[in-house]
Parts: sequence; structure tokens; C-alpha cells
Amino acid sequence: MLNEHISKHHDRIDLKIDIERLGKAYLDFKYHLGFRTDDKRNIDFNAICVNRIPDDENSITGGNVRGLYWTYPDSTNHEEQRLEPVKEHLYTELCPEFKDTYVEEVYDIVRKHFKIGRMRFLMKPPRSCLSWHRDPEKRLHIPIITNVGNRMIIEDISFHMPADGAAYITDNTKYHNFFNGSECERVHLVSTLLEPRQTESEKMQQELEPIND
Repeated sequence: MLNEHISKHHDRIDLKIDIERLGKAYLDFKYHLGFRTDDKRNIDFNAICVNRIPDDENSITGGNVRGLYWTYPDSTNHEEQRLEPVKEHLYTELCPEFKDTYVEEVYDIVRKHFKIGRMRFLMKPPRSCLSWHRDPEKRLHIPIITNVGNRMIIEDISFHMPADGAAYITDNTKYHNFFNGSECERVHLVSTLLEPRQTESEKMQQELEPIND
């Protein structure tokens, strides 16, 4: 099956990713590169950036690592913007450390079927969660290390994304949260989706070419 509509907020796309190979690559890069974040005081967000704006090291630093979002920070329930917009469409260059690795293979597979901006390994520590927020775009998740206690909540829908070689499209333009209720790290490879039409299951069936084994 090429794709499956699971809920009003997320779809499953069978990309047939080798999760064992991707997981081993992640652990190697985690050891050698470490994580980037926009604010080291916050433990909820830890990233390894896979692509960047060509020859622009600053595009994978500071606020560009997390990116623009909106949230309700206090009891006034007044929405506030956090960070500045990211020029997602300019992120077209694989970071050189991933050249000739399985990460590059996965990057090419994703780009073959989707128009994406940033791609990042995102690690959520045990017993942690994000703020209730919304993003400018939808996301493509490839779960790598996960647990049934790792759940995403979009509006009133809660769901778990298993590490089964598939990618999951999530509507992050709606208010959402992600929590890791387990005692191990949760790791996903997450891409920003730049074409909303490609997040609709019924259109994907018609517009995407078959994905070979």
C-alpha cells in the first residue's frame, strides 16, 4: 500500500526505509556531531540538521534550528509568535558530513516524492513534552526510536507513530503537542513539507509514482 489515511490529521506513507540502518547512522552522528538547539536552557528540543542553505552554516544555527511557531504562553490565552520565519525553500544542500551515507539515501528518497524544506533528526528526552503550538507547515515524520508512550496530539486526536519504515504526514498547522512518556529517547527524522497538496492521501495516490521495494 502506497499510503493510508489514518486520521483527519495524519497519513501513513510506505517509503520502505531501513530503520535499523537509519538508526545506526543516527547514533553515529549523535556521537560525532551532538545536538543543535535554539536555546540550550530548553531540554525539550534537540536537533541534528541534515540539510542547509547552500554554503550557509548560519542556516543551521540559532532560531533556524527550531523555526517559527505560535503558542499560548500564559493564562491570558493570547497567541504569541516565537522566533522568525525560516526560508524553507532554500534548504537544498545536504550537509557535507552526511555525504555517501544511508542518511543521504533517505534524503534522496524523500526528495524524490516530496518537496521539502529542512530535514532534521529530532530527539525528545524521556518524560518531556513540547508546548501547545502550531507551525507554518505540515511535517513528514520517519520514526526511528520510539515507544508506545510517545504520542502526538493534534487538536483532539492523539496517536502513536511506530518505527515501521513508513513516513507519517502530520498537520502541524493545527495546534499540537508531542510528549515522550517513556524512559528512553524518542527520535524521528522530520522534514518540512512545502506543498500542501502532497499531504492529501487521495491526491497522492494519483500524483506520486509507485515506490519500488
